[in-house]
Amino acid sequence: MASSASELPDLTLDQLIELERRAAERGSGDDVPGDDERDDHGDDDGESVVLPWWQHPTNIITLIVASLLIAGMVGWMIGDARSRPSYSAVDVGFLQDMRIHHEQAVYMSFVYRELPETSVGLEIVAGSIIMGQNQDIGRMVQLLRGFGEPEAGSLAEPRMNWMGMSVESDQMPGLATEADLERLSDASGAEADSLFAGLMIAHHEAGVHMAEFAAANADNDEVVAMATSMAQSQSEEIAEIRQALGS
Repeated sequence: MASSASELPDLTLDQLIELERRAAERGSGDDVPGDDERDDHGDDDGESVVLPWWQHPTNIITLIVASLLIAGMVGWMIGDARSRPSYSAVDVGFLQDMRIHHEQAVYMSFVYRELPETSVGLEIVAGSIIMGQNQDIGRMVQLLRGFGEPEAGSLAEPRMNWMGMSVESDQMPGLATEADLERLSDASGAEADSLFAGLMIAHHEAGVHMAEFAAANADNDEVVAMATSMAQSQSEEIAEIRQALGS
């Protein structure tokens, strides 16, 4: 049975036009403006949909950046640990004590070269000692800095512990005494030659012993290589001193 006109809703002309437009849009399949907003942000009543924290774009970016920073820091720590040189008490003790040894050898060589009427051959050997052992001192200091260790041992502590000994700095094997150095500085000619040769041979023989021990017991490859080279060079210099003294 058809409805009477009195039963129809009382709609204005604008409302009827709007209803007809919506029906046409639904029939054509076009998206209705505002539908996406309802899907993403809630219903027509204006309520918003709260995303989980792990889906929020800002939190996702923050997590990615934090992960990259943490990964970079861990990688740097691992790389830094691997780059640190390995060394032991033998390495440090050898470098510190041999530096003292070298410094006196350089000093004695300087003193000898200033004395009058000395052997030309021994003067050449003394010059070689000054140059070579000064270079060694620079390298030993560099290695100690790389280890993060003091460049020189404490004067208050005994020396040569790394070789199972315990002596004062001025009593290290092979070192000349203050009285020896005074005699050398006052000598000249053949006496100076003989005194310098005797002091330096004893000095080098002890140095060779120290270097050979380090070459056999040190952990760091560079220290082992340096100690091996020192043992050889000082043995050669001993032979050169004896040859120059005999000429």
